[in-house]
Amino acid sequence: MLLDNIALFLTIVEKGSLTAAGREVGLSPTSVSERLAALEAHYGVVLLNRTTRAISLTDEGRTLVEGARELLNGVTDLDTRIRFGAETLTGPIRLSAPSDTGRHLISRALEAFQHRHPGIRVELLLSDGYVDIVGEGIDLALRFGAIMDSTLRVRSLGDFRRLLCASPAYLEAHAAPRHPIDLKAHNCLVMRFGQNLDNEWHFETPEGPQIVTVKGNRVANDGAMVRQWGLEGLGIVLKSELDAVEDIRRGRLIELLPDCAAAPAPVQLLFPPARTQPRRVKALADHLVETFAALETLPRQG
Repeated sequence: MLLDNIALFLTIVEKGSLTAAGREVGLSPTSVSERLAALEAHYGVVLLNRTTRAISLTDEGRTLVEGARELLNGVTDLDTRIRFGAETLTGPIRLSAPSDTGRHLISRALEAFQHRHPGIRVELLLSDGYVDIVGEGIDLALRFGAIMDSTLRVRSLGDFRRLLCASPAYLEAHAAPRHPIDLKAHNCLVMRFGQNLDNEWHFETPEGPQIVTVKGNRVANDGAMVRQWGLEGLGIVLKSELDAVEDIRRGRLIELLPDCAAAPAPVQLLFPPARTQPRRVKALADHLVETFAALETLPRQG
């Protein structure tokens, strides 16, 4: 019962309220409250500060969160090994990924992985903004660029470029830019990453690095939406080659200024700062590393 109450406590923290946690696990708010009270009585401390509008962790609650996920993952792995043998993987994985990459590349990778391990259930969470990996109970996350949180563990998936692209329809109506500065005269479709507007585009020119501040008539916080607008001929987009490579190969998008593309940027898997990873999470991470290593990207100029 203690482990069940600890698992329920994590669900409360991840969902943000006792009511939402109850819906997730099929319990009434009263039952959730009683079981939380029993857990607090067991430890003799308050784990959550509760008001009518919000909950927040106490110091003791944060300590429990940090250790509980590792404890419960270890129990799940041990249960699987005893029930089904050491080579069988089962259980849930919460995976966070950018929206566009998640919808095609990661989705296809998951199909192959779950075909091999049908006992694993994956919850794929798509977001181009900031995600609190620890607070939201994420097992692993795929992210572009430098990682600011030094407490997270990182595994590299390789370096990939961002490509300047437009559809043939857009280029029929507008002269293609011949230099990055020409983008100031174009409708550029811009991404928003959380609070940050991605309107400063970086290039490497014969004169040296150049940053062009672009603007356009559409902004979205969803990378798949920005790519779709580009495909519809509404403007110029700056997309990861992971997302645009197939469209470029099929002629749906045309790469612009390829000799001015900025240096490739890292793509990485992030893990919470626990001491060990569940076997199922490590297996999925290994599979994603293999998937990215096998990708065929576009030839690089220069």
